[in-house]
Amino acid sequence: MSGWIAARIKQIVPEHPASHAVLKFALAVILNIVSVIGLTLLISLATGRTSEAVQILIAFALLRQVSGGIHLKSGMACILFTTVLFTILSYVQAGQPGVHLMNVLSLLLVLLLAPVGIDKQTRIPGQYWSRLKWIGAVLIAVNFIIASPVIAAAYTAQSLSLILAWRKGSRKHENISAQSRL
Repeated sequence: MSGWIAARIKQIVPEHPASHAVLKFALAVILNIVSVIGLTLLISLATGRTSEAVQILIAFALLRQVSGGIHLKSGMACILFTTVLFTILSYVQAGQPGVHLMNVLSLLLVLLLAPVGIDKQTRIPGQYWSRLKWIGAVLIAVNFIIASPVIAAAYTAQSLSLILAWRKGSRKHENISAQSRL
């Protein structure tokens, strides 16, 4: 779809400064985000879990931006997996001990591995990447106060993706390496 839209843009505005490839990539990112948000919210309206879904969408996205994580091979796989994941996470119910356990696990993973896998997805210069780890840690720490089970579950899911990104080989980026910290 992004390829078709990019081709139409170039057809209508041939002097547009962005190349077809750049437009296609940008549109794919936008369509991916809009699809995940739209499908998750649509399902949450049907299941009555909209408040939980909104919390998950926000918490997951914030932590993902500062910590990195694994990327699936196709946009469609990402949309489907993420929508199903967020829908499942919206049903998480945990008491204080469970929330604290998820928060501790997330905090440890972020402190050990973040940021990982962001080398090709962020415009933040590498010299600031060490600060991203601490921003992620603060986000998680706030949930020790809020004690939201769905936010804890979203943070845990995102933090586990750091392990997958690290194992996949994203640890090879030069600016900050999780491998060198282990």
